[in-house]
Amino acid sequence: MVILLDAMGGDNAPDANIKGAVKAVNEIGKTTEILLIGKEEVINSRVKELFNKEKISDISPKLKIYNATETIEMEDTPTLAIKHKKDSSMVVGFNLLKEGKGDVFISAGNSGALLTGATLLVGRIKGIDRPALAGILPAHKSQLLLMDCGSNTNCKPINLLQFAQMATIYLRNTFGIERPAIGLLNIGTEETKGNELTRESYELLKEKSEELGINFIGNIEGRDAFSGKVHAIITDGFTGNIFLKTTEGVGRLVKVSLSDSLKRNILSKLGSITCLPAINRFAKTMDYKIYGGALFLGVKKPVVKAHGSSDEKLFEYTIIQAEKFVENKAVEKMTEEFLKQKENNA
Repeated sequence: MVILLDAMGGDNAPDANIKGAVKAVNEIGKTTEILLIGKEEVINSRVKELFNKEKISDISPKLKIYNATETIEMEDTPTLAIKHKKDSSMVVGFNLLKEGKGDVFISAGNSGALLTGATLLVGRIKGIDRPALAGILPAHKSQLLLMDCGSNTNCKPINLLQFAQMATIYLRNTFGIERPAIGLLNIGTEETKGNELTRESYELLKEKSEELGINFIGNIEGRDAFSGKVHAIITDGFTGNIFLKTTEGVGRLVKVSLSDSLKRNILSKLGSITCLPAINRFAKTMDYKIYGGALFLGVKKPVVKAHGSSDEKLFEYTIIQAEKFVENKAVEKMTEEFLKQKENNA
């Protein structure tokens, strides 16, 4: 397996990308390689500075570089960047993926360019109107899949229906959840609640769920999303991205507030000693970094969007997540399901 990593994408590139790859190399399979795509001279220069090695392959033979002379910047217009920066680390990565020279592509770069490139260069799975970003968040004794968490700011009911289909297929084939519970993110649980999009989406999900094998459990309010009773929540990318970033912010607030409380005085410090194992378990659960990046479901090849602010830890876990994504054949299984659906409706 070859994992393609955009070494120049993200706020902390290329250092965080390189360090994350070096950390992940000991966690991935023996036959898995990581191909860092970017300016070879720059990458090796940073390797020498960070690890005192002449080139990255000196650290591990499983680490290699594919030279790309351009970089798509965060301020670049997505479509123009994909069309004109042909030798950018992102476009080169997509082309390698499309040509079968890599099995999954990871980037923390310009989100709009990544989503545009995945759709235009790699292509959509037949039958899917709009691919969507699927982010994984912690929930009570489980995990929560959030779709869409940022790729489609304006959606139609058919899009949310397909998000529910993709979430169901992904959770069943990757996590072994036979009938994942799918909820529609809304401001109330009643059918009549919400705006035009959520009301119409509710009706469509209720009508089509049995036919499409979706275990739709109705509207879910934000406060109930992490109860462990729902496996995935469906929403448009605008709402989903706000939900995702608010959740991450609250998680950081809880961790900082807990730390401040434990350090307040000598008694709280002494009392925290016996609770350290539980505190560490809690901190790990609340750390969004261990859940990796967001999968771009609905395109023909595996694509993973890492956080723009990814550090080495997040890159490490995203690489490990990407390997599992390929091993579980999530894209192939999704393609098969939508092909069967198309044949059945023919």
